[in-house]
Amino acid sequence: MIEITEGLLLDASQSVQQQLMALRSEGMQVSLDDFGTGYSALSYLHRYDIDFLKIDQSFMQNLQEGSKNLTLCKAIIQMAHELGMQVIAEGIETESQKVLLQQAGCDFGQGYFFSKPLLPDDFVALTPNLRCQTG
Repeated sequence: MIEITEGLLLDASQSVQQQLMALRSEGMQVSLDDFGTGYSALSYLHRYDIDFLKIDQSFMQNLQEGSKNLTLCKAIIQMAHELGMQVIAEGIETESQKVLLQQAGCDFGQGYFFSKPLLPDDFVALTPNLRCQTG
């Protein structure tokens, strides 16, 4: 999977579009990082083949039942699913955040709740059933 930012798509030249298409033809999936914090021009969501939207971690702050951030997360999740994309929430730090996002239909999550960043060898030790090459 390759992560790109909203800014890259807004200013996408023909060269950028061709590179993205070449990566997709090689089997790479595309993830749109930090969704909701940049320009958020929705028009590019249907112009490009995006597999995953990553909800920016800023939406996790004050995420609780009835909050505006939860309302926005729910709207992003629903929109992404309707467009055939999956959703990754960034910056999950609490069980409560994880549960609220699961209830909202979020597909994946990442953040300190699950693990702090790991060095490659530490990751391999944590996940012995995965076959990873490091180096």
